[in-house]
Amino acid sequence: MKFSENRIYIDQELCTGCKRCSQVCPVDAIEGKQGEPQSVNTDRCVLCGQCIQICSAYASAFDQDIAPREQKLSERKLLPSVKEPLFAAYNEGKAPEVKAALADKELYKMVQCAPAVRVAIAEEFELPLGSLSPGKLAAALRMLGFNSIYDTNFTADLTIMEEGNELIQRLENNGVLPMFTSCCPAWVKYVEQEYPELIPHLSSCKSPMQMAGAMFKTYGAQVAGIDAEKIYSAAVMPCTCKSFEAARPEMNSSGYRDVDAVITTRELAHLIKDAGINFADLPDESFDAPLGTYSGAGNIFCATGGVTEAALRTAYEVIAKEPIPNVDLEFVRGTDGVRTAVVGAGDIELKIAIVSGLKNAVSVLDSIKAGKTDLHFVEVMTCPGGCINGGGQPKLLLPADRAVASEYRSASTYIHDSSIEYRKSHDNPEIKKLYNNYLGKPLGDKSHHLLHTKYTARR
Repeated sequence: MKFSENRIYIDQELCTGCKRCSQVCPVDAIEGKQGEPQSVNTDRCVLCGQCIQICSAYASAFDQDIAPREQKLSERKLLPSVKEPLFAAYNEGKAPEVKAALADKELYKMVQCAPAVRVAIAEEFELPLGSLSPGKLAAALRMLGFNSIYDTNFTADLTIMEEGNELIQRLENNGVLPMFTSCCPAWVKYVEQEYPELIPHLSSCKSPMQMAGAMFKTYGAQVAGIDAEKIYSAAVMPCTCKSFEAARPEMNSSGYRDVDAVITTRELAHLIKDAGINFADLPDESFDAPLGTYSGAGNIFCATGGVTEAALRTAYEVIAKEPIPNVDLEFVRGTDGVRTAVVGAGDIELKIAIVSGLKNAVSVLDSIKAGKTDLHFVEVMTCPGGCINGGGQPKLLLPADRAVASEYRSASTYIHDSSIEYRKSHDNPEIKKLYNNYLGKPLGDKSHHLLHTKYTARR
């Protein structure tokens, strides 16, 4: 897929020109006059989908002079059974493709779910905002026909092993600092487009989703005794930029396209409803081992500050060579635009910055360009509050509901973290087994080939 193939659209028949979308766009990619249909500047768009979340212009049953609903569903690549209103701003879906793959008996279907999905999917089935539902999620995916129900949280733990060691390596070898997180594809794309001179600051780690895709068709194929070419790898994400990421030409280190299709949280709800599954009444089931076992650290990736907290839980113990005094690093949590902290670990004082919302990254990036910062680590989440508020999450029209959902989703994330047996990525027994039996060591030849990547200047 080329970048010019835009995946965020504004339906010209439905847009009223209210410009609410342009107000939330972090890169000023929405263009058009007040009161007239807007359009998306594909050269600027980072595909975050915040415009989709806020759009309130929809197709009414009384509109007689617009294309039929069936035609719009087809154009948007949505299932014909979708009943929800069709809003002006939308992303092109993948649910019909995934449904067809699920019906193909020649394919072995593997699926992964991002941490943000389990704190939001239940909202699509009239359960309270922020309901935590990992057990029902696993059960629904199994009922849909996936053969292996795996979890992006597992490779979030894997990301920490690689990214944490990469940071330590940079610190010890005078590498490029500060190191930027690389798990948010919209943020990575933004750096490639607007600050290409800062690309060396990005961690070379793939996102957890892409690490999972590479593991599915290598280690996962080996564990399942399945030929990799028979594996169909699907991902359920809160993010509308993940399809772009999966289609990047370098994301094929397994020898195949690592992730075959990405659907959003909303699209998974469409598939569940289409199959007639009563999500609310499902009994809890578990994700499959080995690629579904995760720590609390992997789970908190979806909230702003979560990647930093997860990294610190491991980096502290690697550097200080002693247990971290408290795994709950609440000082890095929160939705402030930019939050900074200094963390002592052994003889090192780590200086970190956490950025919530891409608009807030500009001042940090300009400061780094000007040589006015001595930070070591910078986390940026494009969507305010993190992936829990991604463009592919359940849509809420009222601002009050969006605020409550964000608060409750975040709270559920940390409740889940605190309830998990292992709280640190390096304590995950399946991660240890993966390195012992397959990868060797963090930043080793095999892990570097499968789990790391390069970036492209797009200016």
